[in-house]
Amino acid sequence: MTFSSAVGRFRIFALAEAVSWAGLLLGMFFKYVVVQNEIGVKVFGPIHGIVFVGFILVTLMAKDPLKWDARTLLLGLFSSIPPFGTVVFERWAAKTGRLTEPAAGQL
Repeated sequence: MTFSSAVGRFRIFALAEAVSWAGLLLGMFFKYVVVQNEIGVKVFGPIHGIVFVGFILVTLMAKDPLKWDARTLLLGLFSSIPPFGTVVFERWAAKTGRLTEPAAGQL
């Protein structure tokens, strides 16, 4: 998995988005349940926001090289909303062949 391909970028950001969601949820748990301290939210909130925007951009940029139709693109974009949805979408897209870049002759 490399950052130089559309598939690699998408997979990296899908995982990073899920990890940042986990951090934000953990920060919220500590803020509202355990210690009433918002440091976790202050740390993971901006990180999650940046990774979220990056995931949206990478998903939009993956549409053409991966030959996604509008439905697949919308599912990818909407997967960023629920926690860990990007990982579910990434696995589905890999399983259904939507994370395979066409060979050079098929472009």
